[in-house]
Amino acid sequence: MGAAVIAGVGMVPFTKPSAGARYEDMAAGAVRAALADAGLAYTDVDQAYAGWVYGDSTSGQAALYGVGLTGIPIVNVNNNCSTGSTALFLARQAVESGAVQCALALGFEQMTPGALATAWTDRTSPFATFDATNDRVQGPGDGPMAPRYFGGAGRAHVDRFGTRPETFAKISVKARAHAANNPYAVFREPVTVEQVLASPMIHDPLTRLMCCPPTCGAASAVVCTPEFAARHGIDAGVVVRAQAMTTDTPGTFESDDLRKLVGADMTHAAARQVYEAAGVGPEDIRVVELHDCFATNELISYEALGLTPEGTGEKFVEDGDNTYGGRVVTNPSGGLLSKGHPLGATGLAQCAELVWQLRATAGARQVDGVKLALQHNIGLGGAAVVTLYEKVG
Repeated sequence: MGAAVIAGVGMVPFTKPSAGARYEDMAAGAVRAALADAGLAYTDVDQAYAGWVYGDSTSGQAALYGVGLTGIPIVNVNNNCSTGSTALFLARQAVESGAVQCALALGFEQMTPGALATAWTDRTSPFATFDATNDRVQGPGDGPMAPRYFGGAGRAHVDRFGTRPETFAKISVKARAHAANNPYAVFREPVTVEQVLASPMIHDPLTRLMCCPPTCGAASAVVCTPEFAARHGIDAGVVVRAQAMTTDTPGTFESDDLRKLVGADMTHAAARQVYEAAGVGPEDIRVVELHDCFATNELISYEALGLTPEGTGEKFVEDGDNTYGGRVVTNPSGGLLSKGHPLGATGLAQCAELVWQLRATAGARQVDGVKLALQHNIGLGGAAVVTLYEKVG
């Protein structure tokens, strides 16, 4: 059927949980923005995929009913932190297969303050095997679940390659510098390396300012066929060139490498599939939105995505190759560290940023000469989605 067209994108400004935004209001705002961007009505949409992590069943219907009651299929999606890109993955498949002409992907999250936790205590946790592996490698410990995972992964990189705390701190500084130009981001005030290192230690080597905050927000994308775009006068200049989703393999749990436990192998496999399908390499990429839930994971992801060889992530940061003026601009939006991380919305917020980059409408965040843009979104439990967008025409 040809490459799926990203007809429209939209999002609402991300906020702290204390702002009190309701998920259905945020979701409706993001969907209306995406439809307006595409020049479409909700009645033009054939199917919708609505993603969220913390909420009751059929929250997707509640979110979309505020936009319209058209009777179309609404599929609820929950794939942990990769939920938004999973919704996009399904919408893109539906369009490319010819099952529908136009599909909507939506991601939203109404979060509460504090660290992430599982919702159910009377049944086996989906993280049971992950927890057992983490405890075997690091030893049992208290403290928030996610920092233990990603702090342990950062420690694995430190132990193997000698990565310094200052390097992780520079990633957080870079995130704030990029977010300063993003009106959708939560944390736009600059920070220094010294401030990042002096913030409270959460799980070595992670300090508080190396960790993403709980955030509320929503983002959406409209995906259609080239033929549908032509009939409706839609700008078909941004397409999905390639996309891959991967899940865990035995190596995740057998290697005793916490970088793999948090998704490095899934990321590497998905990226390899995307590069091979598109006939490009990481050297062709100039802008990336990647999953920087923690500063340690941003550095690990540089290597997993092939942006720099394994073990050279620190040099990549120190040389400034991860920002403007360097080899590839990573997270021009400010990323999860500074834009915020409303779990269900993150993947589609990444999509929106990269579409704006490819359209050259990103304002002060604009990366020069963007033809290809790479997106990386992971969810523990686990799934990794890597998407390559292309500017055509």
